[in-house]
Amino acid sequence: MPSSPSAQEHRQAAPNRLSFAVVTVSDTRTIETDRSGLLLADAMQGAGHELVQRCIVADEPVEICSIVGQLCGGTPLDVILITGGTGISPRDQTPEAIGPLLDVELPGFGEIFRMLSYEEIGPAAMLSRAMAGRIGSVLVFCLPGSTNAVRLAADKLLVPELPHLVHHSRG
Repeated sequence: MPSSPSAQEHRQAAPNRLSFAVVTVSDTRTIETDRSGLLLADAMQGAGHELVQRCIVADEPVEICSIVGQLCGGTPLDVILITGGTGISPRDQTPEAIGPLLDVELPGFGEIFRMLSYEEIGPAAMLSRAMAGRIGSVLVFCLPGSTNAVRLAADKLLVPELPHLVHHSRG
């Protein structure tokens, strides 16, 4: 895929090692049964990035906001990866919790994710409310909870492009 000279320069200037956290939003999963969170952590660590925290929170906006606030205010962190709670069932509330916290939204992430998802699963891709943005200098990505969706996002979007995005978020 061709890229402009400035994009190539930014990628070269991007950090090689990022610090990240994985938050799984679920009323039923535990650390032991959370395959999507594990997949995200493994993909990022496999790319040389440092896992700072991995946790499970209930699909409750107050709890989601609380953990994201703690992560943004604690150990220096580049990225928070949230999996779960992005569908359209009444319990799926991740976008409603995270949206108001964002200083900057990255609509292109959700758009590209749904396009790639459509190529794999067809029109059911419209059920995803995957989204991303920035809180301060911390990038936040909200992904579906399915392992296939997490694998798609990690392989096609996050692992290849996160260092470049972090370079921009740091200013």
